[in-house]
Amino acid sequence: MGKEIERKFLLNREKWLAIDKPTGQHFRQGYILTDPNKTIRVRTTETKGFLTIKGISVGASRSEYEYEIPLHEASELLDNFATSELEKIRYVITYKEKVWEIDEFLGDNFGLMVAEIELISEDEEFDLPEWIDQEVTEDQKYYNSNLTLNPYKLWAD
Repeated sequence: MGKEIERKFLLNREKWLAIDKPTGQHFRQGYILTDPNKTIRVRTTETKGFLTIKGISVGASRSEYEYEIPLHEASELLDNFATSELEKIRYVITYKEKVWEIDEFLGDNFGLMVAEIELISEDEEFDLPEWIDQEVTEDQKYYNSNLTLNPYKLWAD
């Protein structure tokens, strides 16, 4: 069984904007199924498509199966079968030998920035970059699938 162990954090906007970053990659992703126990997601980048099935989150862990699919098929699935969708720019940064994925959301989620780190175990230790603010791993409103249904603009401070 595929397994993902991932922790999520909000960013300190000022510190994040002040650092040098690699070029981000545009993602379009939509959900064929959004359920508290499972999601089926389709994602496109500029050059690739992906189909991902995720199980219920328990702490920072959940089952995950991801498959690369042809870009044109992923676009067709998004256009014809996705019931909700979001867009974001993703930056990938290595900090102290750990890979961080930072998402700057667009559209109805504009202004939200979330960093994710995948781990080998839930109790794995790692250093936080200075641009990390607070952890939101178990706050379901920050799940991408939930952001498509209850976007940031509706509840942001």
